[in-house]
Amino acid sequence: MNQLTFLGTGDAMGVPRVYCDCDICTEARLTGINRRKRSAVLIHGDGEDEPFMIDCGPDWRSQMEVQGMRMVQTLLITHAHFDHIGGLPEWADACRWLGVKGKLYAPREVIATIQSQFPWLVRHMDFLETDADIELGGWKVRSWKVCHGHNGYSYAYRLEREGYTWAYCSDAIDLKASEKQPLYGLDLLVLGTSFVHELAEFSTRSVYDMVEAQELLQDLKPDQTYFTHMSHDVDMRQNYDLDQGITLAVTGLKVKLGE
Repeated sequence: MNQLTFLGTGDAMGVPRVYCDCDICTEARLTGINRRKRSAVLIHGDGEDEPFMIDCGPDWRSQMEVQGMRMVQTLLITHAHFDHIGGLPEWADACRWLGVKGKLYAPREVIATIQSQFPWLVRHMDFLETDADIELGGWKVRSWKVCHGHNGYSYAYRLEREGYTWAYCSDAIDLKASEKQPLYGLDLLVLGTSFVHELAEFSTRSVYDMVEAQELLQDLKPDQTYFTHMSHDVDMRQNYDLDQGITLAVTGLKVKLGE
């Protein structure tokens, strides 16, 4: 059985934010319902297919410890912002100590940025491009560039296997028709929503809020949707009366991918 495990569901700063004493950050420190590591997921099964992670942020080591895992040899990266690649040095060190060659998949321009930031990583991993369709862990994977608003661009991934199709789109906003096209016909969508309703001026923003996301979903119509990449604006104790089929993802949540 193939499944998806949420290793983290937080935005770039995580929750609690170190400088913040808001009610949600305070609760996260005290009881942890709202404690969120940076967004990443693990795709794995009980067969021979190799597991892989999407993104490798600065919480990678602690995410692995929570899962009782010592290594994941394959990564799929959405873009080269720190909250998505900050764990690569620790991952590379694990590759070195275990004597394995990691496999890092990403679009060509993302690979170029990673290599410019961490030029020594090439000693411990192979960089493999996703600009053309690839197969990974038994999944046919398609990548495409999506608008990341004020923060430039990210990439989303559409994965298909044995009649089941899902997509991961953690960092996007204001998608145009061509960017939305691969998000139709999905059994499951993982979508980033940093705020419930963000009031900042639109040109300064970089990720959908939940109000906008629900409007998007009325068009896309996936069977299931999981919101991730959530900031300290989102309180897991609250009932936001979201549309049917939407779930706020929490760390450790496991979701079946197919029958």
